[in-house]
Amino acid sequence: MALARLTPTPLTTAPDEHAVVRGLWRAVDVYRCLALTYAVYAVWHRRDEIVLPMVAVVVLAVLTAWTIVQTVRPMRTVRAYAVELVIACVAILMTRVVDDEAVITAGAKTLPSIWPAAAVIGIAILLGWRGGLVAAAIVTLCIFVEVGTPTGNTVTNSVFVFLLGGCIGYCVDLARASHAALTEAMRRDAARAERDRLARTVHDGVLQTLSYIHRRAGDLGGEAATLGAMAGEQERILRTLVSQHDLDVVDRAVAGDADLRAALRHIEGPQVQLVAPAEPIMLPRRVTDEVVAAVEAALDNVRKHAGESARTWVLLDDDGKGVSVTIRDSGQGLPAGRLEEAATQGRLGVSSSITARLQDLGGSARVSSGPTGGTTVELRLPVGTR
Repeated sequence: MALARLTPTPLTTAPDEHAVVRGLWRAVDVYRCLALTYAVYAVWHRRDEIVLPMVAVVVLAVLTAWTIVQTVRPMRTVRAYAVELVIACVAILMTRVVDDEAVITAGAKTLPSIWPAAAVIGIAILLGWRGGLVAAAIVTLCIFVEVGTPTGNTVTNSVFVFLLGGCIGYCVDLARASHAALTEAMRRDAARAERDRLARTVHDGVLQTLSYIHRRAGDLGGEAATLGAMAGEQERILRTLVSQHDLDVVDRAVAGDADLRAALRHIEGPQVQLVAPAEPIMLPRRVTDEVVAAVEAALDNVRKHAGESARTWVLLDDDGKGVSVTIRDSGQGLPAGRLEEAATQGRLGVSSSITARLQDLGGSARVSSGPTGGTTVELRLPVGTR
């Protein structure tokens, strides 16, 4: 996998972070403590060479305080590790204050020694290999400024810091990408299992009932035969749906965007007029499918209650704050309390097919009748639904 194609990493650690990344965070905390111990030992070991020992003690005290804070209450944010990087760089540059030029040129260790690598590793975990390399470059620049004339140890330490930032960041990117792939695979398996469960439930109940109605109505003849043919058609459609094992259907419902304007073109006809803006209205495909289904349910209600001759206008609008779809017909309108009465009687066409769909999407649906007749169904989706 190419470096540039790795999934961008988040700015803070997530509760469901990959186990490898959680392990790296614990390793950084341990490394910071061990690196501080080594830095204190290195300063103590060459205490006779230090010109301003009290300044060195102050610098080590700051490193110790930050190490304690990050160990007791770890902060896994870019801001926290940027502060740690600044502390590390200042500690490196303070070496020029506490040491003679000759001691520095001879290759003496910096005050923080290997402690700055903890900041590089932390930024690499948060921002991936790019962030790790940037942090390594900053630390390396400070090292070169501090030493003045680069030595063999300077180059070796710089390469070491770059390897840490790049390699650990790359490993973290791979871990997060694999975690995302595993999560997607689990989602697909769960979707398949749920689809199979629903298929069994539908097959054991609805399909068998429709099949029975189809057979018995055919035997009865007359108007019953027409109802039987309708039941047979619904049985065929439903059987096709529940026998669909291709999970591309599931993917289509949850991924990608679709133009709501184009998705509603099929409703236009002699009695239905669609008024839509010239620009596409892009929504997540799942949202688009649900809105289209709600509009189709509203048009079915118009045909059932207002008659085949009733005209319907569907107005689609995007005002920047949200998307609205208004369905208005030329029928007689709804008597007051008709929707509530239908719901109590178990007829849930509007409440289930229209209102519930919009509520699930975070939107709303409102049904009203004008004083001169006609029914208006207004579907509203907030801008956050995009």
